[in-house]
Amino acid sequence: MPRPTGRPAGPTRTHCPYCSLQCGMTVARPTTRGGRAEVTSWEHPVNEGALCRKGWSAGGLVGSRERLTTPLLRDRSTGEWRAAEWDEALDVVADGIRRVQAAHGPDGVAVFGGGGLTNEKAYALGKFARVALRTSQVDYNGRWCMSSAASAGTRAFGVDRGLPFPLADLEQTDLLVLVGSNLAETMPPAARHLDRLRERGGRVVVVDPRRTPTAERADDHLQPVPGTDLALALGLLHCVVAAGGVDEEYVATRTVGFEAVRDAVAAWWPERVERVTGVPADDVRALAAALVAAERAVVLTARGAEQHAQGSDTVLAWIDLVLALGLPGRRASGYGCLTGQGNGQGGREHGQKADQLPGYRSITDPAARAHVAAVWGVDPAQLPGPGRSAYELLDALGTQEGPRALLVHGSNPVVSAPHASRVVQRLEALDLLVVCDLVMSETAALADVVLPVTQWAEESGTVTNLEGRVLLREQALTPPAGVRSDLDVLAGLAERLGSPGSFSTDPAVVFDELRRASAGGPADYSGITWERVRREGGVFWPCPAPPDDAWVDGGDADGVVPHPGTPRMFTERFAHPDGRARFHVVDHRGPAEPVDDAYPVHLTTGRVLAQYQSGAQTRRIRELPDTGPFVELHPMLAGRLGVDDGGLVEVATRRGALRAPARVVPTIRPDTVFVPFHWVGVNRLTVDALDPASRMPEFKVCAASITAVTAATGVAAATRVVEEASEARLATAAGPR
Repeated sequence: MPRPTGRPAGPTRTHCPYCSLQCGMTVARPTTRGGRAEVTSWEHPVNEGALCRKGWSAGGLVGSRERLTTPLLRDRSTGEWRAAEWDEALDVVADGIRRVQAAHGPDGVAVFGGGGLTNEKAYALGKFARVALRTSQVDYNGRWCMSSAASAGTRAFGVDRGLPFPLADLEQTDLLVLVGSNLAETMPPAARHLDRLRERGGRVVVVDPRRTPTAERADDHLQPVPGTDLALALGLLHCVVAAGGVDEEYVATRTVGFEAVRDAVAAWWPERVERVTGVPADDVRALAAALVAAERAVVLTARGAEQHAQGSDTVLAWIDLVLALGLPGRRASGYGCLTGQGNGQGGREHGQKADQLPGYRSITDPAARAHVAAVWGVDPAQLPGPGRSAYELLDALGTQEGPRALLVHGSNPVVSAPHASRVVQRLEALDLLVVCDLVMSETAALADVVLPVTQWAEESGTVTNLEGRVLLREQALTPPAGVRSDLDVLAGLAERLGSPGSFSTDPAVVFDELRRASAGGPADYSGITWERVRREGGVFWPCPAPPDDAWVDGGDADGVVPHPGTPRMFTERFAHPDGRARFHVVDHRGPAEPVDDAYPVHLTTGRVLAQYQSGAQTRRIRELPDTGPFVELHPMLAGRLGVDDGGLVEVATRRGALRAPARVVPTIRPDTVFVPFHWVGVNRLTVDALDPASRMPEFKVCAASITAVTAATGVAAATRVVEEASEARLATAAGPR
């Protein structure tokens, strides 16, 4: 059961609110009025007591002056905010939903969730959309994080779990290839596995256009042109085939479709790969030889390889490579994806994605619809079908055929969406925008109604980390007066809308319902209970319950032995009905927007150590450096521009321009510039081309130009950068709290 909502008695073991590691931490309530929560670490298997600087400072929003503690209503005629009681605010939202749906039908209202929501909240959000609103228009920002790897994993293996083995297995492999991952900055406690691997004689290879801190810790660094990782994978498989390195027995007994792939990669000889990727042919041959020679090897992809209009094909190409080598299912070997957001794995498993029902079931599968509808107490025919994917949903807002109202939970698309200026226009065209958040984010600043909700340490709930390990975040702090959980918001709206079914505000009750809804699905949680997670420190899915569910409280009733969970997948069979993995023929097409004379450099985006996602939380924590956006470029490019380190430059694409200080470094390709995405700005420049399978936007590459800003305009431009990044916060800082 959840902890009481009153003040917890002492320090509480829980988990970090940030990345997908979900490091174990202990949180103690402030000892003085207005003080901050004290964070310490504990020896959880995921982090072994380590935390990054974001984790250590995670209590920084407790007691913050920027924390929202009362519902806010905006007068559209004046733009002014006023405080409201909860009943009034929920009545306003419910009345607005009814008006919109009366005029535009159920799909007139949309829901946008987040990969940081707990499993319980993600599940309740998807259920609310389909049962209370009856809308098909529901998706979440995880579509921009994991969808390409999820699509590829499902097609190749029959199921999507980011890592099909525990993260610690990396220490026991002989060769680790990281493709598009800056693990040392995005999830620093995990970098110890790279160090331990190398200490025992293993080898780490990083594939990245930038020489990141992760690449600095590696044995080898391949530096391809952005958007060419797929061609590199094809070239590596070509070399493996040519060297006779294919595990023919594994391919024959555990896979289907290899012959077509063998024929397709014959055209990708190393010299061709070099012309496309910029990676020397000898380096391609050397890595392929190392993969063939390694007894155990792992390939991990991350956003650098996946956030492309050809992202799912890119992942499939790397999966083809590891399947040909016979790696998946062997100890300390195979393919995995490094999930980004805190609950990026669980968030996509339980129904807040446009095409899915809980348990990672397809919303178009009649059997899945019948099962979930029975749990929800509704007729399967009443459940809507699949809706628009995340960017397509946002792009349709306020249009004649699109939704006219939007409810946002746990997301800040004004900063995080591609072609963000277009997204702002669509949000402003809505009849009703409702945002649930802790602070006045850039998206909340555009809303008609802002509802203040609990943060991670003020509520209990489960999350599923990058390994597929279900963890329990325990409530450690008492929420401020006036703040409610997302579950309370959804239950209150469901009641006002006369929804069928029940919407509990107790996360333990919601999780028990989630277990039943997921039973028999690809992501089966039915054998997992809160007490078991608390006792074992986490349970890996799939974990089905015994037929009679005799051990619902985690015991061994009547001799029934609980399912142990599944730390390692694919050891005997893959999740397709015939138990075999699928090869897929893919080919390199290149970026949706290639460079040309007008836009001659590649723009890529990513993260920095001190910030997280859209920065709505981390930019408000004093201990974390808030530098604002910057433009990283190579000295050769800086020399041609006549700009020094710290000088102001302007990066422009076909969608807009950004001015920010230059960081001149030798660690990036001369044909590429990098801008972090934690601040307003760079995603106004990124292209909205979508992967046809995953609907992932191409965040990681687009064509850009870069120029030096003259001294005469430099001061004004620098001021504008700062003002843009904090515009929403400044506009609302004096508003009611």
